[in-house]
Amino acid sequence: MRVAVVAGPDPGHAFPAIALCRRFLDAGDQPMLFTGTRWLDDAKKAGITAQRLKGLAPRVEDDDMDAGRRIHERAAYISTELLPDLSATLPELVVSDILTAGGGLAAERLDVPWVELSPHPLYAPSKALPPIGSGLAPGEGIGGRLRDNLMRAATGRSIRQGLAQRSRARVGVGLPELDPGPAARLIATLPALEVPRPDWPAEAHVIGPLHWEPTEAVLELPPGAAPLVMVAPSTAFTGAVGMVEATLAGLADADVRVAVSTLDAPPADLPDWATAGLGRQDELLTHAAVVVCGAGHGLLSKALLAGVPVVAVPGGGDQWELANRAARQGSAVIVRPLSAEAVRAAVLEVLGDPRFAAAAARAAATANDVDDPVAVCRKVLAG
Repeated sequence: MRVAVVAGPDPGHAFPAIALCRRFLDAGDQPMLFTGTRWLDDAKKAGITAQRLKGLAPRVEDDDMDAGRRIHERAAYISTELLPDLSATLPELVVSDILTAGGGLAAERLDVPWVELSPHPLYAPSKALPPIGSGLAPGEGIGGRLRDNLMRAATGRSIRQGLAQRSRARVGVGLPELDPGPAARLIATLPALEVPRPDWPAEAHVIGPLHWEPTEAVLELPPGAAPLVMVAPSTAFTGAVGMVEATLAGLADADVRVAVSTLDAPPADLPDWATAGLGRQDELLTHAAVVVCGAGHGLLSKALLAGVPVVAVPGGGDQWELANRAARQGSAVIVRPLSAEAVRAAVLEVLGDPRFAAAAARAAATANDVDDPVAVCRKVLAG
């Protein structure tokens, strides 16, 4: 297949797109990646043909405080900017990241089938779940079901507003008002992080997490044999602030070692029992006894896939939802609000109770029950 994969530059979306391109390459297909400039060279080093995704920069008229306008109006503009480059690649199929909806619109404008990539659990509303983002388990009994019904009603207006914004954006680029949606949805998560629902969409396929390492470097570990605590601050702009500092302060005399994994410049003046920098997280996880992270899907799923339990320090976005799902599954302890004392207590709780590691191992085992994304895409193309 000639497959165009479209994703924005945020690591939580660009990295899964690059990983999916690698899956296509390994299967003998021809992927073309469209993403932000930050990862283009790295993608090319990984053997992927890649181009800059135009239209990502905010325009004067864009209102990024309105999530619906940010997603849908920007998607229409991106689809127009992308159209010439996408058409030139002669794609047989387009895979568009869920937040970079312009890829799907551009595919529709070219009359090319397209598939949506969700680098996290399925976040579509359900008649049986509380609204996504609440972090709540489905309500039980009459009271619980009433709570969920009231919460769904409260969020229904925003959902309808978003659909109307999407319809206007579609009409603005010459597409029918009614959105037919993608031919398939790739849900790139662990089954352990999904929530059962009676209205699971027939076109949605759980394919397991898509991980890609942006470096081949290996982070040097602190000396000694004490348990290793891996700290990975969120790459999202909504992530909790001060996680690294609070963790280092809280664990100062806890008889552990700390390794801080970061894409940015590492903190200075580290104690001798800590190290920091850019290094392969998959390799680091083979040494870690616990991970302190923001509960963004990328690192959370990577830790659980390695069978490593988590201390979750969720920020905004979907991190609260994911942290609570992992906690209910038994593999995580949530820290909110953030403080050095709370992180210390949570880390020591996880290290002292083998049930957390056992739950993480059970979560990892669910990766055996997923669909192959390449096979799903080929089935779409076959009609």
